[in-house]
Amino acid sequence: MDMLSKLTNLFQQALETREPLVNLLDSFVDHWKGITNYYIETTDEYRPVKQTDIPWRLKQMLDILVYEEQQQPVEETGPCLEYLLQHKLLETLCTLGKAQYPPGMSRQVLLFFSKFLTLIQKPLLHIIHVYRPVQKLIRLCGLPDQKAEKEEALFLFTVCSRVNKDPYVLNYILEVNTAPTSKSSSTSDQPAAAGVGVNEGSSMTPDLSGPQATSGLIQVLLHLSQSQSPSPQSRVRQRALESVRLLAALPGEDSGALLASGSPLCELLAQRLCELYSLIPSTLDPADVQGSPITQWREQFTQTSEEERPSFPGSDHLTGFLCWFDYCQELLTHAPKTLSVKLAKEIHRQWLTGLLQPQLLQMSEAGILLHTALLSCSVRHTQSSALLAEMVPFLLGSAIHPEQPADTHRDAHATLRYKLIQHCDHISDEISIATLRLFEELLQKPDRSILGNLILRNLAQRGYATPTAAGCTGDERHLADVDALDESEELEEDPFFSDSEFGACEPLLSLPKRQEEPHPSTHHTQVSETVNSFLCLVPQEAKSSHQVQGAGYDTYVHDAHKMFKDYTALSLDFAWPDTATDNPSPSSEFYEGHFLQVLFDRIARILEQPYELNLQVTSVLSKLAVFPHPLLHEYLLDPYISLTPGARSLFSTLVRVIGELMQRIQHIPEFTEKLVHVRRQLMGLEDESMMDHVVLLRGVIVLEEFCKELAAIAFVKLPMEEQ
Repeated sequence: MDMLSKLTNLFQQALETREPLVNLLDSFVDHWKGITNYYIETTDEYRPVKQTDIPWRLKQMLDILVYEEQQQPVEETGPCLEYLLQHKLLETLCTLGKAQYPPGMSRQVLLFFSKFLTLIQKPLLHIIHVYRPVQKLIRLCGLPDQKAEKEEALFLFTVCSRVNKDPYVLNYILEVNTAPTSKSSSTSDQPAAAGVGVNEGSSMTPDLSGPQATSGLIQVLLHLSQSQSPSPQSRVRQRALESVRLLAALPGEDSGALLASGSPLCELLAQRLCELYSLIPSTLDPADVQGSPITQWREQFTQTSEEERPSFPGSDHLTGFLCWFDYCQELLTHAPKTLSVKLAKEIHRQWLTGLLQPQLLQMSEAGILLHTALLSCSVRHTQSSALLAEMVPFLLGSAIHPEQPADTHRDAHATLRYKLIQHCDHISDEISIATLRLFEELLQKPDRSILGNLILRNLAQRGYATPTAAGCTGDERHLADVDALDESEELEEDPFFSDSEFGACEPLLSLPKRQEEPHPSTHHTQVSETVNSFLCLVPQEAKSSHQVQGAGYDTYVHDAHKMFKDYTALSLDFAWPDTATDNPSPSSEFYEGHFLQVLFDRIARILEQPYELNLQVTSVLSKLAVFPHPLLHEYLLDPYISLTPGARSLFSTLVRVIGELMQRIQHIPEFTEKLVHVRRQLMGLEDESMMDHVVLLRGVIVLEEFCKELAAIAFVKLPMEEQ
C-alpha cells in the first residue's frame, strides 16, 4: 500500500508539473484534434484501431476529465467538460463508432462512454448533448456482426447504473415519444452556449403520458440476455439481466408507470418466459420435474460441477425456464407496484392463459401429466404476491358463494378449476397424484382466497352440523355427543363397535392434571378423548406400527408441532375468526364442495388405491386439518360433531372405511403377520416378495399412520385453541 501511495503521488506531481490546470484544456483539445486528424491524414482504411493512437488519446482525454473534476468544486464544471458538451464530442464519437472506422472503433467508443459515465460523478444524463448520443449508441447495440457484445453489455450496465442512481433521468433514456412544445424544441435544436455547465445544460423532458417508447434499450438488453456466447457462464447475459433488474427496481411509482406503459419490458419478459416454456421437450419425465430443486437465476452463471448440476434428458431446457421464472420473481418482488402488477398480468395473459391452460385441458394423458407437474413446480417457486394474485384466480376462479353439485356446468370462468379437481380423481393414478400435489403446493401459499375458494365458503354456515350442535358451545356439544354415542343402538349392534373391539383398546393418551385444578377441565378431557378417538379408530388386529421401532405416535407429535407453527404463521394475516359461528344451517342440503368431495371419496377408497396415491391424499388432508381455522378444525378433527342427514365428515368417512376393513379382514388368513411383513418391506427392512392383498395391506398401513397423524394434529391444536 505504501508503494502504491508513493506511485500515485509521483504521478499526480508529474501531471501537475507537465500540465497545470490552466493548460488542461489545451491538452484535452490537442488529444481530440489528434483523433480527428487521423481521419484526415490516414490512407489505410483497414488498419485496426488498436494499431493507432486513438485508444491512447481517448484514455488521456478521460484522465484529464477525471482529474479536472477532482480539482473543481462540486457545483462547478471544468472547461474540458464544457468543451466536450459544447462541441458535441460524444455525438461525433458515436458517429465514428457507427462507421466502424477504423475497424474496431465501436468497441473503443463503447468503452469510452462506459468509463465516462462511471468516473464522472456529476449528473450527466439529463443534458441533451449527453443523453442524445447515449440514445444513439444504445440503438447501435445488439446489431448483427458487431462482435462487441462484451463492450455493449458493459455500456448498457453503466447507463442503467447511472439511471438507478438518478431515477429522474429514466425518461431521457427510454426515448418515450413526445410532442414537445415550441419552446423546448427551439431550445434543444440550438447548441449549448459557451460556459453552460452540467446542471444548467439545455434539456428536454419527454411527456410521460405519450405512447409507447421506440427506444431499443429494453429490447437490446433482453437480446443480450440471450447471448449465444460459448461459455455457459456468460458475463454478457448476466450483465444484461442485472441491467434490467436495476431499471425494474427504480424507486417510485412514476418510474414503475413509465416502464410499464412506456416500454415493452413486461411484454418481452412474459414472451421470453413462454419461449423457454415451449422449449421444454414433451418427453421430459414428470418425476424429474417434481424432483427439481428451487433454482435461482444467478446460479446459471456460477461454476458448478457435473455432479451438482441436474442431468437428465431435457434438464437444460427445464433449468432455463425455471431460472427465467425466478428472474421474473425477483423483478416482481422489487419493482414498484404499478410495474409489478403489469408484469404479473402480462405473465397471466401470455403464459397462464395463452400457453398453459390449453395444455392442462388437452386430452393426452401424457401431456396433462407433464404440464400439471410443470405447473406444480411453478407454484412451488412462486414467491411474488402480485403473481400469486394472478395465479390463484386463474386456477380457482373468483366465486365466493357456496358451491352446488351442478356448478361445473354453470360457471364458465371456473372451467379449469373443476377440471383440475376432476383430475384429482382421474383414471390415471399418476395424473391424480400430480394434481393432488399441485393443490398441496397451492395450500402452502399465503393467499386467503385459496382456502376460501376450495373449502371455507362451503362450511361458512355450518350446514354439516345439526341445529342442536350449532346452538351449543364446544364443551356442551362434546358432552351431548358422547352421550349420544353411548346410547346409540346402531353402533352397539355393529360388531365393529362392540365392547370386544373398543374395550380392548386402552386409552393411548393421558394428559396430566393441572396443578391449579383439583380435577381436569372439560376441555382437557376433550383433548384426551378426541386424540384417543383417532388413535383407537383402527382396531388392534389391523395395527402393525407397534411391531417395529420408530413408528410410534410420538414422532407425529413433533412433526405436527412444526407444521402447526408454520401454517399458523402462514395464515397470520388472514384475519380468521377464533371460534365457529353459531349461525343456523341453511335449509338446503349441505354440500362439502367439489374439492372435499373428491378427497373424501379418495379416502373412502384407501383400501383399494396404490400406496403412493394414498400418501398424497392423506398429505393434502393433513395440511387442511392443521390450519388454525375453527370450521376446518371442527369439520375435519371433531369426532363428536352431530352431522345433518346426508352430510359426512372426515371422521365419519374413516369410520366407514374401518367398517369395510373389518369385514375384509375375516377373509384374509394370517392377516396380522402379512401386515407386519408388508410394513417391514415398506421400511426397507425386508426384501419385497410376491404376496396377495398387497394393495389392501399397504392401504391399512397408510390408514393407521393417517389416524396417528390426525391425532397428533388434534393434540397440538386443541390446547392452543381452547385454553
